[in-house]
Amino acid sequence: MSENTSDLELITQTVEHYFQGMYHSDTERLKKAFHPEAYLFGYFQGAFTHASANDWFEMVKQRPAPAKDGEPYDMRIVSIDLTGEVAVVKVADLYMDLRFTDYLTLLKVDGEWLIVNKVFHHE
Repeated sequence: MSENTSDLELITQTVEHYFQGMYHSDTERLKKAFHPEAYLFGYFQGAFTHASANDWFEMVKQRPAPAKDGEPYDMRIVSIDLTGEVAVVKVADLYMDLRFTDYLTLLKVDGEWLIVNKVFHHE
C-alpha cells in the first residue's frame, strides 16, 4: 500500500469520526476529528455565522442526536483533494433535517489527519 493510499484511508477515518460525532451528538468523537484550534464558518438559515470548534461542540451536545430522533443517516464524502500533508474534503450531509455541503480542510499533524477548518452551506 502506498503512502498516498494510507493517507486517504486516514482522512476517511477522520471524516467518519466527524459524521458519527454529528449523527450521535458525540462530542468526544468530534474531538477526535478536529484540531483543538479549528474554526467553522458558514451561513446558517441565511445568517453568516462562525464559531470555534469547542463552541460548536457545545452546540452539538445540546441538540438532540439525529440518530435518536429517527433522522436517516445520510452523510457521504463527495471528493478528496490531497496534496502532501494538506487535504480538502467535500462532504454532503443531512443534519437537523437540513442538507449541508461542507468543505473540510485537514492537515496532517504529528502523523494524524485533523480538521482545521470547516466551511458550510445548507439548502
